Amino acid sequence: MTPPSTPPIFDTRFQDRLDDLFRWRRDVRRFRTDALPAGLLDRLLTTADTAPSVGLSQPWRFVTIDDPARRAAVRADFEACNAAALAAQADARANRYAHLKLAGLDRAPCHLAVFVEPDPTQGHGLGRQTMPESVSFSAVIAIHTLWLSARTHGIGLGWVSILDPDRICTIADVPDSWRLIGYLCLGYTEEEAISPELERAGWETRRPTPRLSR
Repeated sequence: MTPPSTPPIFDTRFQDRLDDLFRWRRDVRRFRTDALPAGLLDRLLTTADTAPSVGLSQPWRFVTIDDPARRAAVRADFEACNAAALAAQADARANRYAHLKLAGLDRAPCHLAVFVEPDPTQGHGLGRQTMPESVSFSAVIAIHTLWLSARTHGIGLGWVSILDPDRICTIADVPDSWRLIGYLCLGYTEEEAISPELERAGWETRRPTPRLSR
């Protein structure tokens, strides 16, 4: 068994800075086209690998989408899905929806598709017999870990969810068993704001969530 390690002391200043990181993490849609520094994406993905996972299964799978034809296919799928989403909006919301900036696919220098292996050998099934969805939850935590790490390097991340998951699996040419968790755009941002863009655009307002006691 590995001997215990001595943890660092996270003082009040660190705690305050961590709170700042949480507050300044944004879902970015407006990117500059500057390339990420060499090696930075690998460093971010290594950090993401430290995320907790059910049964230590590490079920996430990262695929960079660099080929222009594949990126164009993703963009076309977004356009089709976004048009359908616009058509489904109530009249009172449709015009506002049409003016939202919902993806940074055209300018973000890095496209990263994140998949989950639903039944990985690693972890030997521990902890997922009664809640198999915990495998997908683990991949989401890895994305959030990546997101926060990227922010500390001045890199923005945008999560594009207006996509057909099966179509993206085909475009990325991944194994049939993999499922799409998120399509991410990463890069330097055109602007910085502490409030969510959807809030600034008048789409929705962030509010405290209910706290229940039983």
